[in-house]
This record gives sequence, C-alpha cells and structure tokens, in this order.
Amino acid sequence: MDSQSHYFDEDPKSLSERLTVDLVLPDLTTTLVTDKGIFSPKRIDPGTKYLLQYAPSPDIPVKNALDLGCGYGPIARTLAHRFPESQIWATDINSRARLLTQENTGHLGVNVEHPNRIEESIRFDLIWSNPPIRIGKSRLYSMLNIWLQRLSKNGEAILVIQKHLGAESLHKWLEKENYQVERLSSKSGYRLLKAKLA
Repeated sequence: MDSQSHYFDEDPKSLSERLTVDLVLPDLTTTLVTDKGIFSPKRIDPGTKYLLQYAPSPDIPVKNALDLGCGYGPIARTLAHRFPESQIWATDINSRARLLTQENTGHLGVNVEHPNRIEESIRFDLIWSNPPIRIGKSRLYSMLNIWLQRLSKNGEAILVIQKHLGAESLHKWLEKENYQVERLSSKSGYRLLKAKLA
C-alpha cells in the first residue's frame, strides 16, 4: 500500500492491482476479489476469520444485519449465506472497498452503501465488525457509538479485536457507555465481544 494511502481513506490513492483470496469456512467456500488500497487485500484477515468461525447465532430473528467496515466483503458474504431471508447491509468509508463488496456480494442482494446513505430509521438485529482500530480511539469510539445505537431492542453486535490493540480498553469503554458487554471467547491474540443496548 502506498505510504500516503490508508484503508480508511475515502478514495485510496494506490494504483489498482486486483487479486483474489479464498474464504474457507466450515459452511462456505468462495473466492473474493480484492485490490490494493483496502484492508488486508492478500488474505482473509485472521481477526475476520476468527469472527466468522466463532460468532454465535443470534437468539432473535434477523431482519436486518450489518457488516460495519466491510472492506471487500468477507463478512457481508458470510452474513448473506447464513441469513438468506434477511436484509444484509455493508458499509465502509473506502469507495474502492464498497465497489469490491458490491462485486463480491451483489448477486446475493447485499445493500452496499456509504455510511451516510443508510437510512437512520433502519434498526439492526445483528452487527458484525472487525472495526478499524487504526483510525484512533476517538474516531473508533464515535463510529461504534453511532452504529451500536442503531441496534434493535434485542439486537447484538459481535466485534473482534486484537488483544494487544485495545480489546480490554474497548470492553471498558463499552461498559462505560452503558452497553451490555460480554466476552465471548479469546484465542490466537483475538477477542470476541458481544454488545447490546442496555
């Protein structure tokens, strides 16, 4: 990736260099198109794969599910596979990432939108995210607060965080913000957290 371009830029400056990666899960194997200028273009990020392998099924019916910070769409693709009757949404600030997610999931009817274009009236029964820790705590917490406040009454957000990149501090912040937080599992340097509205 160019030193002047980051995966959380709206319009990456990196020259396009399209690649493919294989997403291999117990219930889904598929090939996804990736590119430079987005998050983890050469492999399925281990944190994302951990979430996809270990996120529990929600206790409530899922009308709307959100992939927050979708990158090229491995989470959205999995949500569409596991919840075929649900409306799946995917959002990312990065325009190249959104185009790739559309390409990788469009045939499944996933709604891929800029964060500002998802109607505020929509409530999510399920949010899955490998949040962009490297944007900094202030921006990260602000982003999470905006979207977690859009959970439905019994909806839940499943977040995967690298332990050495602030899993513990995020857990404490979520509790301070009055979310119900549960540590689901911890393995290979990653932690899964579940957050719900209090």
